[in-house]
Amino acid sequence: MSPFHVTRTLPEDTTDAALRADVREGLAGSPKTLPPKWFYDARGSELFEEITALPEYYPTRAEREILRARAGEIAAASGARTLVELGSGSSEKTRHLIDALTGLRAYVPVDVSESALTLAGRALAAERPGLDVHAMVADFTALPALPDTPGPRLVAFLGGTIGNLLPAERAAFLASVRALLAPGDALLLGTDLVKDEKVLVRAYDDAAGVTAAFNKNVLSVINRELGADFDPDTFDHVALWDAGHEWIEMRLRSRITQTVKIPSLGLAVDFAAGEDLRTEVSAKFRRNGVRKELAAAGLEPVRWWTDGEARFALSLSVAR
Repeated sequence: MSPFHVTRTLPEDTTDAALRADVREGLAGSPKTLPPKWFYDARGSELFEEITALPEYYPTRAEREILRARAGEIAAASGARTLVELGSGSSEKTRHLIDALTGLRAYVPVDVSESALTLAGRALAAERPGLDVHAMVADFTALPALPDTPGPRLVAFLGGTIGNLLPAERAAFLASVRALLAPGDALLLGTDLVKDEKVLVRAYDDAAGVTAAFNKNVLSVINRELGADFDPDTFDHVALWDAGHEWIEMRLRSRITQTVKIPSLGLAVDFAAGEDLRTEVSAKFRRNGVRKELAAAGLEPVRWWTDGEARFALSLSVAR
């Protein structure tokens, strides 16, 4: 078996403190908001896996199509000896890259879930003799440093997750990634592309109601972790296309006038009938916009790949 290491950069109470801060700030704002990372407890992760298999939800299939078809080109263009995956989860999609990177010596999966990292990391270490797997329990938006592994490095940020960040947050994130890279290192970025509004809305409001259950799950997380008394049945799932910002918004809309109590925070939160709580922004991109955002962070775009229907893109940019 290959070496397998785990480094924790998050204090044990980080998740609880962050949830408290996000709920306190987000529910006191106007409009009310919550960040999408709180969808992903065990139940939320199961629901998201179901979403990726839905006929309406194309991004996962489209990105996997690109990886299957272009992994060899990505490997040749990057020449990576270390692969770093931000928000790695099960590391399932990245196996196409790992197989193609013939000179790969180290794999660094980064995720907030230690259990997911351990499961995926140990499996890879067992399957691939000679591959050093160095898992990092960390928030990928605030990585202090990367392990000392051979260069050049390829940092992969897949799934279109960058679309969950607002423009200023994206700029800060890309700058932080660039700061981790040495000249010649590269970033492989997954971005969902602007397309017909009906296709986009269907992807976030499926006929089977799985995305609605996923969206409402954030209320169950707050109930369990903070002792709140949200009744998910009094909220409707809403998915809207904002043409001005070119992003999808997922919201929870209160059906009634109600007050939700969160005793552990000493909060009582009033909702008017029809009032929305925004739970996710998912930005969609155009090639020129991606190029500009990468260049502003000090990354030079060198390659661009899409699936056969041009629904999703992977871009490779190099630190200069």
